[in-house]
Amino acid sequence: AGYFPGARQMTIQLVFSPENGRLLGAQIVGEEGVDKRIDVLSEIIKNHGTIRHLTEFEQAYAPPFSSAKDPINMAGFVAENILKGKHRIWNYFPEEGLPKGLLIDVRTPEEFSHGALQHAQNIPLDDLRSRMHELNPNEPIFIYCQSGLRGYLAQRILTQHGFHETFNLSGGYATYHPAFAEFQSLQSEKEKQQPVALGV
Repeated sequence: AGYFPGARQMTIQLVFSPENGRLLGAQIVGEEGVDKRIDVLSEIIKNHGTIRHLTEFEQAYAPPFSSAKDPINMAGFVAENILKGKHRIWNYFPEEGLPKGLLIDVRTPEEFSHGALQHAQNIPLDDLRSRMHELNPNEPIFIYCQSGLRGYLAQRILTQHGFHETFNLSGGYATYHPAFAEFQSLQSEKEKQQPVALGV
């Protein structure tokens, strides 16, 4: 459980069919307990299981080892919301650039000051309702936070207030920042290796 001393984060990536929800693949990054979850996901894939099997998965529970709703369940709930259209996501590929629309960072100002996506406007989740008048309901809004949860909550708030073109960054800033930093490093190396033409 997250509140238990020594708790560690794990990141789960699922690959599933948008037609029938069948689980096609999975990856987990983390520490203790990762092997246990990937074994469960492997068995579900082997048996042609679907996202529904993740949401209904049951296991023994105790706070030192897991929360009442296991990370397997939580990953299933997120995927289920995507399948049902309740949670619309966007993915960031640096080589393709940022999407067209308003980019909102719903993290705290302190988090924002330590790094953010280019052109993002910082509207912390706690301030969103009072600053909603700053947003155009007819413009696509691309939201992100650190890991995805606050972005999802912001998306639900906006949707309930008539903002229908809202999208939450899958995985959050924590997932994309290392990838973007690596992309920038590779681009810099590539530019250094470009031949220089000299006129004579």
